[in-house]
Amino acid sequence: MVPNRFAVIALALVAGAASLSATAQDKKRIEREADLPRFSYTVSGKLEQTVRDDAAFATLAAAIRRDTESVLADYDIADKAAQRRLLALLAQLDYLDGRYDAAQKRAAEVRALEEKPADKLFSGIQMRAMLAARQVSTDTASEAWRNAVAAALGAELRAMPYEVIANEVRNMKSRFETVGETLALGGVREVVQPTVDKTGALSSDLAPRVVAARYSLKVNIPLKRTMIAATSAYLAANKVDKPDIWAARNVELPAGRNHAPVRVAVWDSGVDTALFPGQLVQDAAGKPAVIAFDRYSDPATGQLQPLPAAVQARLPQMSDRIKGLSDLQSNIDTPEASAVKVYLSELKADEYKSGIEELSLVSSYSHGTHVAGIALAGNPYARLAVLRIEFDHKLLPDPCPSREQSEKDARNAQAYVDFLKANAVRVVNMSWGGSVRGYEVALEVCGIGKDADERKALAREYFDRSKAALTSAFSSAPGILFVASAGNSNENAAFAEAIPSSIALPNLITVGAVDKAGDEAPFTSYGPTVVVHANGYQVDSYIPGGKRVAFSGTSMSAPQVTNLAGKMLAVNPKLTPAELIAIIRQSAEDRRRPSHPDASGEGAGGGAELDVVAE
Repeated sequence: MVPNRFAVIALALVAGAASLSATAQDKKRIEREADLPRFSYTVSGKLEQTVRDDAAFATLAAAIRRDTESVLADYDIADKAAQRRLLALLAQLDYLDGRYDAAQKRAAEVRALEEKPADKLFSGIQMRAMLAARQVSTDTASEAWRNAVAAALGAELRAMPYEVIANEVRNMKSRFETVGETLALGGVREVVQPTVDKTGALSSDLAPRVVAARYSLKVNIPLKRTMIAATSAYLAANKVDKPDIWAARNVELPAGRNHAPVRVAVWDSGVDTALFPGQLVQDAAGKPAVIAFDRYSDPATGQLQPLPAAVQARLPQMSDRIKGLSDLQSNIDTPEASAVKVYLSELKADEYKSGIEELSLVSSYSHGTHVAGIALAGNPYARLAVLRIEFDHKLLPDPCPSREQSEKDARNAQAYVDFLKANAVRVVNMSWGGSVRGYEVALEVCGIGKDADERKALAREYFDRSKAALTSAFSSAPGILFVASAGNSNENAAFAEAIPSSIALPNLITVGAVDKAGDEAPFTSYGPTVVVHANGYQVDSYIPGGKRVAFSGTSMSAPQVTNLAGKMLAVNPKLTPAELIAIIRQSAEDRRRPSHPDASGEGAGGGAELDVVAE
């Protein structure tokens, strides 16, 4: 899912039921992510120096450890993903502090809370390999220790079913191929430090970035060559590709039949409509039907976000980098993949901000066109309308959250839906979202609010206004099916209060992601509103200009359902949104493995999820 403009880039104790129940009674229940407690830390000097200096980091780490442990001890957290994040943070702190037994225990606790088959196997594998290697050598700078890490990692991987963990291994390999000091420290330098300069303190929301930077410098970068070699060897030994279930499920409607044209909208970053000739909803002037607001929520024109001249001139190169990142994720050896590995791993400190922001801008620029290509594929009766929004690509929010901005956003939500109604759109795809914590972090980064309590109150006000406006707008169009992406945070969308994915309405369906074999994607969020999954792993489609690239995310799985609904409406235009959702849910194939947490119908979010729908 693309984050909204304000987004900033655990263990259930194994004990008897009686003792768990007694402990839970003494804890405050946390039902929403935004209700987790916040802490702040005074930092002297520059954060980069804190990351690099043993004594300075130890002082900060002790305070972060104290508060993180207090949250786990004092609160009954409803969401396992939130518990996992807290425990994983403690595991990193333990390892960095040389508390190896504690790190191993924390990693095991995180693994016990995993909810997906691949995660249950793969979670903590690097930590286990590093700790096992200490039986060979305790000198973590030695070649003997690195060889032992590779041997332990390889042994674990070979014992696991390739078809379950293949995606995770590819992702691990690509992360290590691009890791470097600039990437490790970039967020601390360009986001966290300016925030501390404004607010005078480091918050518990941003503190994990500092810990992650230290962990990357001290652990991941020294192991870069080792981890790439180990994962490459495993992938080379398992070249049998996962089966593709989607070809048999794909339905292409033949042209020239007596099917009804169906109007489909892509509510996203804009669409290169030239790629879809003859399939466009047109306005009174015969132009593609477009409604647009810029990132300041002011009315805009154009089907694509205008790019600065310098970026426009480098667009082919930037498109190659986006393709290279996608190829890396898929373990595809291409010139673009090789080039982007070198670019990211050798990025200079003074190039980080402009480089990352430019990649983010071009990625957002490409996003809506990619989604539209998926939504319209194989349906000559689909007619496209464009609802354009602009996603903030800056490392520091621009604009910052404000009451005025949230009020404009609320008005625009209804304007978008009124446009849909005026143009007789039947189904609309929404591969984007935000959360209350996204607002809160953005307020902090902008230096707004005298303390965490004031930021929390402002974030709640702005978020509630946005959610209410979207809910009201969707409800005002009961004849339109709204399709939302679940999100890519591997968390309960309801606990995170993600919108629009946590909104429950009879004309809205939220979609998670599986890969080409029907296995749940590691990134996909879940919860009671996520009722179906579709292909969202390395999905091929267009980017502006016509090049085809494979992207992954629930942004790619949602338009598969939009595509399906559009084809159903072409064949039977009388279907209502409620009927479309019912047919999609009833005809979905349950491909969950027996170990899947939702196999009994009682998932993390309390609702059964059907894993696969037809295209």
